[in-house]
Amino acid sequence: MNLAANPELENQPLLRIENLRLESASAALVEDISLEVARGEMVGLLGESGCGKTITALSVLGLLPAHAVRRTNGRILFEGQDISGLDEKALNLVRGNRISMIFQEPMTSLNPIMTIGSQIGEALEVHRNLSRSERMREIARVLDLVGLPSSPEQLRKYPFELSGGQRQRVMIAMALACEPALLMADEPTTALDVTIQAQILELIGAMRKRFGMACILVTHDLGVVAETCDRAVVMYAGRIAEQGSVDTLFSEPIHRYTEALIGTIPAANEPGTELPAITGTVPPPGERPAGCAFAGRCAHALERCADNPPPAVRRGEHVGYCWNPAT
Repeated sequence: MNLAANPELENQPLLRIENLRLESASAALVEDISLEVARGEMVGLLGESGCGKTITALSVLGLLPAHAVRRTNGRILFEGQDISGLDEKALNLVRGNRISMIFQEPMTSLNPIMTIGSQIGEALEVHRNLSRSERMREIARVLDLVGLPSSPEQLRKYPFELSGGQRQRVMIAMALACEPALLMADEPTTALDVTIQAQILELIGAMRKRFGMACILVTHDLGVVAETCDRAVVMYAGRIAEQGSVDTLFSEPIHRYTEALIGTIPAANEPGTELPAITGTVPPPGERPAGCAFAGRCAHALERCADNPPPAVRRGEHVGYCWNPAT
């Protein structure tokens, strides 16, 4: 199945998720997820742990365990074609080729018994008809792009011989090897110190511009989204609470959950004051109310919030779902 970019599709979203619903044996995990990613666009997928960000991202590549999670509704359109129902053989033509993913923890995502050269070369071997010498040149090229040495000694190293920042750069090199149209990055700076975090985010931004690729950044860090993304999608308890451009979403939030998240940013508070916290936790699947799942933690909840699904509040392309909008 050829999913290469078609000139006729250039004005359509690169990725479109329509009414996605994923269920476990006992409860819905995500519901009514609809979002789009344009070519070259960087979209932040925001929310606390347990909001459904990672499971939504993994569903795009069909990486969820079939015995535990099933799609009961919705479509995932990539480059104009529905990839949600593809079998493993067809999906393998997409994974690591047109869509790549940087996983959250490189130490557990990299194969500990394979050299980094072999791991970067694996995608090239699967998706590109290259001779061994051509493949080695491509491995060296992509390592140079991510700021790592491309010497034979470096290619023979194993993941345990690298620092956390170097391992994450190897993950990025693997993801970029085939110059994908869409890069998904799941908490790419987890467990890295602040300086290395900034370097990794700068590298992803530079590579995005170099290759003209779109990017979905899965994160709980609002500051990172504000600095790097074009649009943001805020998730809460398996649903989309709000989505829109970064500028409008941060300056004029609609959903009270978005407002509360923004309120926890140090820059949004007076110096020396105690940072506000959002009390409580995200309700797990099977324990979510019929209405707004944030109602039990919301200081602005109305009587109807918990029992009635909130209406859409639209301001152009900015939309949130709230009975008592923040602005």
